[in-house]
Amino acid sequence: MMSRDLNRLYRALAADTDERVLPTPDRVRRRADRRARQRAAFGALTVAVLVAGTAAGTRWVLAAAPDRSPGPPAATPTAGPTATSAPSDPATASPTPSTGRTGAVPSRTPGAPTTGARPSAATPTTIPDRAFFRLPAANDAGTGNEFTPGPVLPALCGATPGEAQLVTRRARSLPFRRAGAAADEVPAGSYRHSIAVYRTGLADDALRELRQAVADCPTRPVPDAPGVTVRQRLLPDTGYGDESVLFETRTPYRDANGDPSGGDEVHLVRAIRSGDVVTVLWEQGWESTSTERVQFDADSRRAVEAVRRWLA
Repeated sequence: MMSRDLNRLYRALAADTDERVLPTPDRVRRRADRRARQRAAFGALTVAVLVAGTAAGTRWVLAAAPDRSPGPPAATPTAGPTATSAPSDPATASPTPSTGRTGAVPSRTPGAPTTGARPSAATPTTIPDRAFFRLPAANDAGTGNEFTPGPVLPALCGATPGEAQLVTRRARSLPFRRAGAAADEVPAGSYRHSIAVYRTGLADDALRELRQAVADCPTRPVPDAPGVTVRQRLLPDTGYGDESVLFETRTPYRDANGDPSGGDEVHLVRAIRSGDVVTVLWEQGWESTSTERVQFDADSRRAVEAVRRWLA
C-alpha cells in the first residue's frame, strides 16, 4: 500500500515539474544583473539623501550659533621693571623733563591758568578732624577749636595765592595759653589754622604764588587806622615738611588816641607743604600780644606731624 501511494506522489511531482520550463542561463544572468543595478541605484539614492540632510542640518546649526570667529592675536607683553627696582619717593624723586615734578602731571607754562585740571584719584577731597594737631595740655586754653569760614591769610594787597589750584580747604580758630599760666589767665594768642588740598603736583605753585604775593605787598593800610600801615616781609625758613614759606606782619602799637606808642605788634605766618597738602599756621595774637617764636615753631612741627599721620 505504501508503495502505490509513493509511486502516485512521484508521478504527480514529475507532471508538475514538466509543466514548468526552466529559464535559460542567459535569462538568469540578465535578471541577476538587473537586480544588482536596482540595489546599487537604491544605495546611491540613500547616500545622497543622507548627505543632503547632513548638510542642511549643519547650515542650520551654524546659523543659530553665535559668531565665534577668533579675534586679533594678543599683544606680546613688554618687559616691565625688574623686581629689584625700588619705587621712587614722591617727596625726593628728581623732576622729569616733561613735568618739572614727579608723577604724571600735564606740562604747563609757569603762571598759566590751571582751573581745567582735575584732582587724581589719590587726591583727598575731604579733610577729617584728625588732620589737625592737638595742643599740649600745658597750652590748652580750654576753649576748644572752632571750625569756621573766613580768611586763612593776612591781606596781601588783593592777591589770592593758590586759589586756582585748590581742591578743598578746612580752617579753624584755636586760642592757646602760655605754659604755666594761671587757670584764669587770658589766652596768650590765637591761631588761624587751615589745611588745603591742591590738585596733583600744583601745591608748590601755591607756595610760589604766596612768596610772590608777600614780596609784592611789603606794606598795606590798616582799615580802621588812617595813616597806619602793616609791614610784611619774608623770613628764611627750612626744616618743615617738603618746603615752607614764613613771613611776618608788623603793626605799630598805638595809644588810646591811635597815635604810635613805640614798638610793633608782630605776628608770624607759616605755610608748610606736604605733598599736595598745605597747612597754614597764622598766629593772630590776643589783645595786642605778639607771637612767641618758640611756641609757634613747636606748634608748626605738630601741624606737620598731624598731616603726615593723616596722609600715611
